[in-house]
Amino acid sequence: MKKEVMNILLVEDNPDHAELIVKELKNNGGVINTIYAVKDGQEALDFLYHQGGYSDLLKAPRPGLILLDLNLPKISGEDVLKKIKADDNLKTIPVVVLTTSSQERDIARSYANGVNSLITKPIKFEEFVKVVKEIKLYWLLTNTGEA
Repeated sequence: MKKEVMNILLVEDNPDHAELIVKELKNNGGVINTIYAVKDGQEALDFLYHQGGYSDLLKAPRPGLILLDLNLPKISGEDVLKKIKADDNLKTIPVVVLTTSSQERDIARSYANGVNSLITKPIKFEEFVKVVKEIKLYWLLTNTGEA
């Protein structure tokens, strides 16, 4: 069964991480996705609620998956997650938290706030690439849920 093209919202303030994630999600063909990248929590909410520079629905379509960093400027990833999961129009969108934190409290709070998956970003480049490939394999090819 062929998967449909999925819009992905990447919320990542580290430009190196964002570039690597986008590159690996597009790498190796197979699935063609449109990836929208924003760099802070406020921009993510503007995208999701079609505010500011994202008022045009064609420039900010509903994502089928959100990849969310926890440590963001302006509005934290945790607050963005809470807002998404409290909104009846957004709460069914799968959210995968990508974080450098391995603190139990961050993990517990993310799951308490409704995250679908939490992945700690590896420090080593090769391991980080592998993690992004695994995200792609599961969320874009294997998972059959719908947003």
